Amino acid sequence: MEEEYFKGRGAQIKTGNRFLKSQYVTDHVEGLDEPLFSAPATQIFYETPKKIVNKVTSPDLRMMYSTNPYQGCEHGCIYCYARNSHEYWGFNAGLDFESKIIVKKDAPKLLEKFILHPDWQPVPISVSGNTDCYQPLERKFEITRGMLKVFARYRHPVGMITKNSLILRDIDLLKDLAQDNLVHVYISITTQDEDLRRAMEPRTASAIKRLKTVEELSKAGVPVGIMNAPIIPGLNHHEIPQILKAASDHGALGAGMTVVRLNGAIGKIFEDWLRKNFPDRFDKVWHQICELHGGNVNDSEFGRRMSGEGNFAEAIHQLFTISKKKYFGNKAFPAIDLTKFRRGGNLSLF
Repeated sequence: MEEEYFKGRGAQIKTGNRFLKSQYVTDHVEGLDEPLFSAPATQIFYETPKKIVNKVTSPDLRMMYSTNPYQGCEHGCIYCYARNSHEYWGFNAGLDFESKIIVKKDAPKLLEKFILHPDWQPVPISVSGNTDCYQPLERKFEITRGMLKVFARYRHPVGMITKNSLILRDIDLLKDLAQDNLVHVYISITTQDEDLRRAMEPRTASAIKRLKTVEELSKAGVPVGIMNAPIIPGLNHHEIPQILKAASDHGALGAGMTVVRLNGAIGKIFEDWLRKNFPDRFDKVWHQICELHGGNVNDSEFGRRMSGEGNFAEAIHQLFTISKKKYFGNKAFPAIDLTKFRRGGNLSLF
């Protein structure tokens, strides 16, 4: 039986869920008379959480807080570390992650409640620590825009990261926050190779649109940088200098990076995708990813898992460091101003 390739989706399989006792599997496709799965349409699920802001305690990140108006992401990036979190909802990290999207419509109200707690001491809250707050459904629901209105209303600092040019819709709110040094934005740019981008990040904005987004934000006075992440040896590592140069030329103030790591079910999802899209270089790419993580595609050790180790990791970091120094040597983000926060005395937005 010839397998169908689901165009417009990153993952091509449904992986097992460690929390479920029974599930469909395709371990023996030779016994099937017809495909077990078909191209999935996007489904929307609604969640009414009690809170929307979470404290991030990972040693790999400075102490911070994050909020996510959506769970799951239609962008379908094949490498996304957030895929495994979809299993907590009874879904799988593969096709379910990018086709079964959980929407938190009350997120703006919950955010307002959180930041107006009498004991809250304002620090930047990062929007999209897990999935992209400007994924396609945001055009319809405008939940992220609602949250930005809360941040602007109470002059609360916020950080954002996205790979969607939809963020430009909210440039009015971002400009307002930027006037008081209350916002930092990062645009994720993984590759400028459109063939690679369409396969690896199928429902995202093109690199050209992302660079244009950097330019428009910069012209509006919104501090913006890029994340050149993840770096995948054999696929996009050689693009580091040209991506950083292009970002700087378009007004970016800084750049960051991480190397790929395929934690949990993502290893199986990425392996299947790599075999189907790049069979000629599968062995090379797979073995180099393993080399970054001591012989495995995943590394759970804090401090090492996002940077890698070994000769190949060192070469990647040297290339990034040299490129960043060359193109961002005299640039820096303005400091966030925590003194503008309005603790009380405002009418609720809702």
